[in-house]
Amino acid sequence: MNFFDWQFAWEILPRLLDASLKTIGITIAGFSIAIVLGLFLAVGRRSRYRWLSWPMTGLIEFIRSTPLLIQVYFLFFVLPNYGFNLTALQAGIIGIALHYACYTAEVYRAGLDAVPRAQWEAVTALNMKPLVAYRKVILPQALRPILPALGNYMISMLKDTPVLSAITVVEIMQRAKNIGSEHFRYLEPITMVGLFFLILSLGLAWFVRRLEHRMELAR
Repeated sequence: MNFFDWQFAWEILPRLLDASLKTIGITIAGFSIAIVLGLFLAVGRRSRYRWLSWPMTGLIEFIRSTPLLIQVYFLFFVLPNYGFNLTALQAGIIGIALHYACYTAEVYRAGLDAVPRAQWEAVTALNMKPLVAYRKVILPQALRPILPALGNYMISMLKDTPVLSAITVVEIMQRAKNIGSEHFRYLEPITMVGLFFLILSLGLAWFVRRLEHRMELAR
């Protein structure tokens, strides 16, 4: 028997590519939610109102201090007992999005804290509305230094999607395990999944670097 069966690899490639679309879709949907929700969490945590900042801080620290696997288990297996029924895909996207939103919230907070105090004083002196101040003055300055960190979390989210197979989400890793159990041969499917994550991670890293370079030129 050959060490690596190329014919078998070509046979299973379409099935793996089909499952890879779900992996990419989960990553795009989850990260889109995470970067928006993370910003709201960061702003809430920085609020001068304790009734808002304390719950936000508690939520962020709780999510960051517990494993993603437990969180998606809770969403999929526990919440239905209380009337919240989610499909495996819905629970997976919500779970991974909420998990990474708390990490991106800390990245946003660091970026916002890095904005010079004079800029905050200027928007206050100009009596700008908070939404306008954040959109036109604060966020453009905060986003540039934190872009690499956000890109790293996007790549980490991609590599964490196999965790969702624990709640029956058939992403590319689960499909590879299914193929392996069907044919009693795991080398080819697992190797191909590893290459998929490697290629996509390198592509995302290149994209983030290009975006960072473009933002530097736009200064």
